[in-house]
Amino acid sequence: MGFEQVYEYADGKRDWGSFGLPREGRLAEQPTAGDLARADVPTCLLTDDLSEVRRRVRESGWDTCIVVNDHRVVLGRLGRKAIGSDNGESVEEAMTEGPSTVRPSIGLGALLERMQSKNLSSWLVTTPDGKLVGLALRSEAEARLTSS
Repeated sequence: MGFEQVYEYADGKRDWGSFGLPREGRLAEQPTAGDLARADVPTCLLTDDLSEVRRRVRESGWDTCIVVNDHRVVLGRLGRKAIGSDNGESVEEAMTEGPSTVRPSIGLGALLERMQSKNLSSWLVTTPDGKLVGLALRSEAEARLTSS
């Protein structure tokens, strides 16, 4: 048939989607957290200088920074308070460890419901192995669902 490489993904569609891989079929048109996740959210390492991280984040217009390791696995989050402060803490001391996350495959409506019930303005989107996909913003989710 001319195929050079053929793969079988044994873990199924749900696992495939949870890694944010391309979708097809009728459900591919439904917006998901992965579609909305902002990959441009600032990131930093535990070893980064916090004053430099704060400067960089403020200049970028964001009020949060995601702490990742060398493989982009999420370790924590520097929120508004940590970014707005100017004390001498380290990234590790200032971050909130183990923030809640959702998978890229969660529907936008379900994600927005969670955000509203927890009164959150954003939610981290990660793969099952903890790698950062991006940050989904409530305002963008509301706008997207309103325009659909």
